[in-house]
Amino acid sequence: MPRYPVRPADAAFSAEGGVTAVDRALTVLTAFRDDDRTLSLAELSNRTQMVRSTTLRLLASLAHFGFVQKTVDGNYALGPSVARLHRVYSASFSLEALVPEALRQLVERTQESASFHVRQGDQRLVLYRVNSPQPLSDQSRVGDLFPLDRGTGGHVLLAFAGAVGDRYDRIRAEGISAMPVSDRTPDLAGISVPVFDARQEVVGAVTLTMPAQRYAVRHCETVRETARALTLKLGGAVD
Repeated sequence: MPRYPVRPADAAFSAEGGVTAVDRALTVLTAFRDDDRTLSLAELSNRTQMVRSTTLRLLASLAHFGFVQKTVDGNYALGPSVARLHRVYSASFSLEALVPEALRQLVERTQESASFHVRQGDQRLVLYRVNSPQPLSDQSRVGDLFPLDRGTGGHVLLAFAGAVGDRYDRIRAEGISAMPVSDRTPDLAGISVPVFDARQEVVGAVTLTMPAQRYAVRHCETVRETARALTLKLGGAVD
């Protein structure tokens, strides 16, 4: 009887043209999930489908370079090198490089106007903007300032800054503000979703605006998808 259960062949761990040992080490790193603080050797071996002796050798190499660290209880946690690479990754992206293209794609999908709002004191600033190709549309411009306490973009920025009230509680719970009739301009409708950075702080709100008669609930998920994609590219986490 074999000492260990049957495991996948080495080929299962190696990308075409890659190095099996490197692929195995990365398999160990990616075994950690969002809610994991530490994992035991047994848990890592089970998740990676590698025998414990192999997993232990890989952990030793990863620890040498700071990608994992052994905790006082004998388990393993991600190490400081992961955090350093995360900072490098996050710094390599800028809003200028990401947001305008995301807004253009959002407009292509919805045919409505898309903006990215950031807080500026007690107002919100249109930092980036792509207008709808339709003749009847909201024609806000980059640089426009609007009240922070009106409009879906403002409501989102206030909600995730800790504003108190049922409206803000609901926005935080649902992760979105959608108004078929805007409280800023009654003939407009709006949908806004927050964007987070690597520190899980709100950097802005993706907002889709349209004439009230063209409001469509289906656009809510499209705006969510755009905001989530931006959050991930900025190093943030999404549910």
